[in-house]
Amino acid sequence: MIDAPDAAMLRPEAEERLRALAGEHARLRDDQWAAIEALVVDRRRVLVVQRTGWGKSAVYFVATALLRDLGEGPTVIVSPLLALMRNQIAAAERAGIRAVTINSANPEAWEEIYGQVAEGLVDVLLVSPERLNNPDFRDNVLPELAESAGLVVVDEAHCISDWGHDFRPDYRRLATLFDDLPPGIPVLATTATANARVTRDVAEQMGEGTLVLRGPLERESLHLGVVRLPTAEQRLAWLAQTLRELPGSGIVYTLTVAAAHEIAGHLREQGLEVAAYTGQTEPSERLEAEEALLANKVKALVATSALGMGFDKPDLGFVVHVGAPQSPVAYYQQVGRAGRGVERAEVILLPGAEDREIWAYFGSLAFPPEPVVRAVLQTLEERGVLSTQALETAVDLSRSRLEMMLKVLDVDGAVRRVKGGWEATGEPWAYDAERYSRIAAERKAEQEAMLGYLTTTECREQYLRRHLDDDTATPCGRCDNCTGRHRSAEIAAPAVESARARLSRPGVEIEARRQWPTGLSDLSGRIKPELGAEPGRVLGRLTDIGWGNRLRDLFAGGDGPLPDDVFKAVVQVLASWEWRERPVAVVNVPSATRPLLVRGFAERLAQVGRLAYLGELGYRAGSPGRQFNSAKRVQAVRATLAMPRELGAAVATCGGPVLLIDDRVDTGWTMTLAAALVRHAGAPAVLPLALATTS
Repeated sequence: MIDAPDAAMLRPEAEERLRALAGEHARLRDDQWAAIEALVVDRRRVLVVQRTGWGKSAVYFVATALLRDLGEGPTVIVSPLLALMRNQIAAAERAGIRAVTINSANPEAWEEIYGQVAEGLVDVLLVSPERLNNPDFRDNVLPELAESAGLVVVDEAHCISDWGHDFRPDYRRLATLFDDLPPGIPVLATTATANARVTRDVAEQMGEGTLVLRGPLERESLHLGVVRLPTAEQRLAWLAQTLRELPGSGIVYTLTVAAAHEIAGHLREQGLEVAAYTGQTEPSERLEAEEALLANKVKALVATSALGMGFDKPDLGFVVHVGAPQSPVAYYQQVGRAGRGVERAEVILLPGAEDREIWAYFGSLAFPPEPVVRAVLQTLEERGVLSTQALETAVDLSRSRLEMMLKVLDVDGAVRRVKGGWEATGEPWAYDAERYSRIAAERKAEQEAMLGYLTTTECREQYLRRHLDDDTATPCGRCDNCTGRHRSAEIAAPAVESARARLSRPGVEIEARRQWPTGLSDLSGRIKPELGAEPGRVLGRLTDIGWGNRLRDLFAGGDGPLPDDVFKAVVQVLASWEWRERPVAVVNVPSATRPLLVRGFAERLAQVGRLAYLGELGYRAGSPGRQFNSAKRVQAVRATLAMPRELGAAVATCGGPVLLIDDRVDTGWTMTLAAALVRHAGAPAVLPLALATTS
């Protein structure tokens, strides 16, 4: 490490670097310079908690340029989102800094990039937090990077803390990285959304002596408001009507992937240029959508939180939420995308009656109970290295929840990710039930605070900033409560009718399963074509803002005949189904929770469609219950679901495709195994039909 120069000599150079990055009129803020000085001159660890648009990225790019001039190694930036990485690379280029990234979208370039870093051709290397625990990267690349790095940066550092609104287990590994860094390598962590508890937690993980620079979170351009409308079609109609009046281009946030596609589809039908953007969007489509928004070629991106942290468009004119996020902190982080480079940006929240149910679903994905965790550890101890898929056969958790739990256990030292999967370390591990309970209680309190935001009569920005522990907050004078100017909730009747027609449009295609889950001893590979189902249909998704609301109400009401409005909609689905050959008969899956609804649905459909009702499949000994991952579900359904002899004989002689009825599709494996039984009995084709899907 080369001796750093005197701070007084360094500041003019820092100012020049800033102007290259941000323009001729840019000047370093006092706290920006304090952070740069601490990093470059004192080689300290610094946590910067400042509002969006304050210039946190300028700190690490200017510091990088200065450190590289001093002969130091490249900066390593841990960055959570592809959109954020792309913005950071573009910003670095403006400052004359060569930046490259290693992430899930460019695996073919990793080896070349490692070589460029080793040759000193790269100033900044951006990596995703998930890459930190890739076995090859962790064991072979990271130690050399850590040894030679000139600066380590953690962007969106609130993700380190499990008290943060967007905690990510992979981020918790950074505390170990900090501990393993050679002396004298500066570390910078930045975030715009950390309350006092999260700030303390992150600073403690960074190490003793961390300099914390925390500023006021006021955003002078934001004009916050809430518009409460009782129904989904009214919200959708209001959005289509109002979007045309909002300045420039912006983001419409939704809580679910299904809602993003539903809303984007309606807005396009109304002549508005929009695109959907979710975690399920292909990387190339994401990039195209981001570029379209940056170039103002679209009015809005209709997005989930996948378009969130760090997306930088200074002239973003508005942010509208259709559905409330779970906490004031998360909400303020997302609305911070707007108004960075304009004098006025509109921020509007359209809460929905279904918001609490969606929050409850996300809450169900919390850290599993101790017996489940112990079962995973015991399985790894007994069987050695296992893949996530193989572990699914031993523990009943969804894939995403199992992976999250394994990452936490990895950080805690109880398991280790290796080539081929995971292994137990044998280290003692304690289940911190008290901490998990406190976190759950904190999440509940945040939800209540978000509900309070909807009804508060005080300044909305002050309300949000107080929940981020910003004690400098005063009334903003701009929001709807401060000005007394609340947006009208009136909507033209034709617009509401158009939205209602869109939301009540029935029918969603569901793909048939084609591959057995991995890890099963006697089922593997592709499902035999002679046992497979055709693509099926459901009336709607439970996460839709249209039929989803109606179907959630239906399932919450218990067992009974299918309501006429729902049945008529199913008939519409059938009428628009372009099957290769019309079904001749109906069979239903047995239901332990809604037998009257499912059987009555099947019989009524057969009667109306002039199809033969052949009966229902049976259970050998009790229903399979509820499972949360594919392997466990297949094992349970296969052990219980059966083809009654009389039904098998009827299927064998029916002479055509069979419509297979159930109430809902979760994992899809009940339909898959039921279809296999019906095909095995002699049906030439099986057409799955259900009321709802959860995906």
